[in-house]
Amino acid sequence: MTDRPLTLMAVHAHPDDEATGTGGVLARYAAEGVRTVLVTCTDGGCGDGPGGVKPGDPGHDPTAVASMRRRELEASCDVLGVSDLVTLDYSDSGMMGWPSNDAPGSFWQTPVEEGAARLAELMRQYRPDVVVTYDENGFYGHPDHIQAHRITMAALEMTATAPAPKVYWTTMPRSMMRRFGEIMREFHPDMPEPDPAEAAAMAEIGLPDDEITTWVDTTPFSGQKFDALAAHASQGENIFFLKMGKEKFGELMGMETFVRVKDATGAAVPENDLFAGLR
Repeated sequence: MTDRPLTLMAVHAHPDDEATGTGGVLARYAAEGVRTVLVTCTDGGCGDGPGGVKPGDPGHDPTAVASMRRRELEASCDVLGVSDLVTLDYSDSGMMGWPSNDAPGSFWQTPVEEGAARLAELMRQYRPDVVVTYDENGFYGHPDHIQAHRITMAALEMTATAPAPKVYWTTMPRSMMRRFGEIMREFHPDMPEPDPAEAAAMAEIGLPDDEITTWVDTTPFSGQKFDALAAHASQGENIFFLKMGKEKFGELMGMETFVRVKDATGAAVPENDLFAGLR
């Protein structure tokens, strides 16, 4: 044992991603004395601007949006008790198929080796015991999420030393995805049914419940998670979960789930703690 604190590193694509999928674990482990390191890869410049102006519309200024979202990210981190925030500040690539995917300097256009080398330096600095990022498809196919996955896994290869960190990908049980669909229809009863192709694609998001290795109960911290999401006020139109209110949000979002992809501890699965086998 050493005096070095246990350390969680979460690698996310945009400001606000930290709250959606990992806000609960960031808040819970910070409260337990774990050092929590958040790496945000892009500047979020393809988000909504003031007044909800959309990317590509007149008046949308990506630089101004990025500056605004940086302030919101810092506020979110304060709510969650994140100890160390690092921003790589690549340009937001936008959704798959947008022209911004091809823009020079966008995260999607950045060579994986370049991004991985920067992240590897951070891993050497912070020596995380647990690393969390997205799966190969970025959970739902967003190019910046996919790229965050790629640079994280490449950086882990670059820093392959003992003891190796436990590595997790965020995911969602399909039973919960179905529940979200029901809740969305409750809030939007006039919402049209998705076409068959869209419905089939949605059905593939997440994992069957029995394939999820790690279920972390963060219910006592769901209020912080809600407030962290609310700190990203400029993107509120896109954050459906805020429409639920805190009570319903806590009921649905209190459990955060992951699939464990690298482990040297031998901790049994399913597990209820990202640090199982480490303490």
